[in-house]
Amino acid sequence: MMRKRLLAAALLLTAAPVLTACGDDSDSGSDKPKIGVILPDSKTSARWETADRRYLSEAFEAAGVDYDIQNAQDDKAQFQTIADQMITNGVDVLVIVNLDSGTGKAVLDKAKSQGVATIDYDRLTLGGSAQYYVSFDNVKVGTLLGEGLVKCLTDMNAAKPVVAQLHGGPTDNNATLLKQGYDAALKPKFDAGEYVKGPDQSVPGWSNTEAVTIFEQMLVQRPDIGGVVAANDGLANSAISILKKQKLNGRVPVTGQDATTQGLQNVLLGDQCMTVYKPIKQEADAAAQLAIALAKGEKPPAPATVRDPEGNRDVPSVLLEPQSIFKANVKHVVDDGFVTKQELCTAGEFAAKCTEAGIT
Repeated sequence: MMRKRLLAAALLLTAAPVLTACGDDSDSGSDKPKIGVILPDSKTSARWETADRRYLSEAFEAAGVDYDIQNAQDDKAQFQTIADQMITNGVDVLVIVNLDSGTGKAVLDKAKSQGVATIDYDRLTLGGSAQYYVSFDNVKVGTLLGEGLVKCLTDMNAAKPVVAQLHGGPTDNNATLLKQGYDAALKPKFDAGEYVKGPDQSVPGWSNTEAVTIFEQMLVQRPDIGGVVAANDGLANSAISILKKQKLNGRVPVTGQDATTQGLQNVLLGDQCMTVYKPIKQEADAAAQLAIALAKGEKPPAPATVRDPEGNRDVPSVLLEPQSIFKANVKHVVDDGFVTKQELCTAGEFAAKCTEAGIT
C-alpha cells in the first residue's frame, strides 16, 4: 500500500459529475490507494448520510480507488475505534468530521504517527494536525443566516422584533464561526435599537431533541420572540415545532442552514423563512480529489488557509461558497440535484407548494 509522500504537480480540484449513488466499497487485497472517511452521526443533520456519503462514494468510485466510509453515530469511543481499524487496515488517507476537537486531535495525531495523511472535512479540529481542511466558508454561512432573518423581518414590516438564537454545539468550531457571522449581521440592528436581542443558547451536540426544550423555555421567558436564528435546519425545525403549538409558525420567521428536505419543506410552507444551501457535492468532490492525490503520494496546493488558534498554525484549506435559499428559489436546489422532486414534493400540501414554487 502506498505511503510515499512526494511533492507533485498542482491538483485541479474538480471532478466529473457521477449520477449514481453507491454504498461503501473496499478491495482489501488490491494495491490501489485506500481512503477512510469517518462521518459524525445521522441524527443532527440528514446530510451526512443522504448527501456526503453518496457524493464521496461517487467520487471515489469514479477515480477507481478503494474506500471505507463509516459513521460514528455521535459516539466518541466508536469514533476512535473506527479510526484505529481503518489505520490497521492500511488506509493511505484518513478523512474525518470530528465530534469534538479533543477526540479529533487524538485520531489525527495517531494517524500522522503511522504515516497516514489526514484531512479535516467540514469541521476544523482545533489543535489538530490535519494536512488540509475542506469546508464551506462558515462565517459566510452565518452571515447569510443573519442577513436572511433581516430580509424576512423587513418583508414583514416587523417593529423592534425580539430575536432569539439557537447556536450549534459548543464544542464544534463551525458553530463558533456561524455565530460570528450572524452576530455581525445582526449587531447593527441591535445597536440601532431596531431589534431587541432576545435569549440565546448553545445546543449541546446539536441535539434537535434538546433544542425543543431549550426553545420552549426561551418562549416562556420571552413570549414576544419575533424572529429566530437557528444554526441549522434541524434546530430550526425544533423551534418551529414549539411555534406551531402556540400557532406562531409563519408569523415568527426562522432561519436555518443545510437545505435539508425537511428544511426546504418548511420554507415552502412558510414556517421557515430561509435556509442556506451548501452544494455538498462540491465539498465532497474537493475532499475526494485531495484525498486521492495524497494517497498517490502527491502534495497538492490549496487555494486558502484557515487559522487554527489553538494549534497556532494556518491550515491549507478549500473553502466553498454557500447560497441563500428562500421560497422563490427552492427550485434551484432541486435543479442542482441536491434533493429530488419526489423527495420534496410528497402528496398533499407539499405537492401544491412545489407547484407554486415552479417545481414541476
